[in-house]
Amino acid sequence: MWTIPKPKYRNGSCSDGEDEIAVNIGGVRVVLFGDVLNRYPESRLAELLNCSDGDYEGIASLCDDFDPGRKEFYFDRDPDAFKCIIDVYYFDEIHIKSGICPICFIKEMEFWKIDQSVLDECCKSYLSEKEDEMNEIAGKVKVILEAREVERCVTRSQRCQRFLWRLMEKPESSLPARVIAIVSFLSILVSAVVMCVGTIPELQVADSEGKLVEHPTLEAIETACMLWFTAEYLLRLASAPNKLHFALSIMNIIDFMAIMPFYVVLSLTYLGSSSIMELANVQQAVQALRIMRIARIFKLARHSSGLQTLTYALKRSLKELGLLLMYMGVGIFVFSALAYTMEQSHPDTLFRSIPQSFWWAIITMTTVGYGDIYPKTTLGKCNAALSFLCGVIAIALPIHPIINNFVVFYNKQKVLETAAKHEVELMELKSGRETRRKSKD
Repeated sequence: MWTIPKPKYRNGSCSDGEDEIAVNIGGVRVVLFGDVLNRYPESRLAELLNCSDGDYEGIASLCDDFDPGRKEFYFDRDPDAFKCIIDVYYFDEIHIKSGICPICFIKEMEFWKIDQSVLDECCKSYLSEKEDEMNEIAGKVKVILEAREVERCVTRSQRCQRFLWRLMEKPESSLPARVIAIVSFLSILVSAVVMCVGTIPELQVADSEGKLVEHPTLEAIETACMLWFTAEYLLRLASAPNKLHFALSIMNIIDFMAIMPFYVVLSLTYLGSSSIMELANVQQAVQALRIMRIARIFKLARHSSGLQTLTYALKRSLKELGLLLMYMGVGIFVFSALAYTMEQSHPDTLFRSIPQSFWWAIITMTTVGYGDIYPKTTLGKCNAALSFLCGVIAIALPIHPIINNFVVFYNKQKVLETAAKHEVELMELKSGRETRRKSKD
């Protein structure tokens, strides 16, 4: 048993004559004073205090059991959570102690009829983070359950659509799905290599006008890869449960942007008239569309969880990246202006203007140093050394938070995936028990 200390004075008067009640929380007996409980009259304990002794029905609705002689009320609740909840009666705020599940604690607050607004700010942010994790787990559980509902589909077309979706989107679901994922991955690599090799002059051939174009063999490989990408995209679109969500997804937009230039160039080259192709603007558009083929490399993110984790980690590190850009921007402006001023005394200065000096400041602070522009005076060299040191420090400062965000997010995703699988296993175990009970009945 433990007793909550009673305040000596409240509103300037002594409170020794106030009522008191004893509550038993999970085997722990606690004595509470009435003047303290009435600070929150809508709470369960205050309602219990103000119930008349003969109102057994009202008392029974507020507690699990009670002893009228000892005026002791019994609750089958968590005593550790209750120790945190009673703080609201004395300090007007609640702090969730370590080791207590915040989601379960919120249920305890709802039971004791305490509003969540009394939670401390740090606990609110912690609770919000845990709610986001629970939503992520629920989403992963939903995905796992949907993947196991192929046999439950009513019609044959639904079963085929679900099977095709798993085949194209879930490499871990079966051996054919894993083979398709490997083929898609290799197609992306081959397409990227072909795009690079096709720019080597020794491997190019001259067309009828004497211009160098890609080798026919490389074009054939390029066409084969694009046909595979097109078939893959159309099959995934046809089997997608939600076509609109599929079309607006970032990764699917990248896939479409990687495919579209091929067909636009094809239509302009083979279907357009010779007069249209002779226009300079059309030729520039074709070259620009060919350059857009580099978007295919981003398709690798679909098959690499590491790249996806890195993307999410960078999103969480936008604040640190913003600070880095701000530091670099200020340093570039300051050191380029100093370099321009200090180099004006030299007759062969390479610093013609401050905007031109921005390029020197950028390559110096980022430790690149091409050597196309450099200071020649003593003060200019000292300024260059200082800008180099400041650039190293500015770049090194946000590295640790970014790496930490990457590690935290990666470990968190592994934990959430494990929790989702355990949740599915528990759901299957419960459903199996219920099925056995019904069969026995």
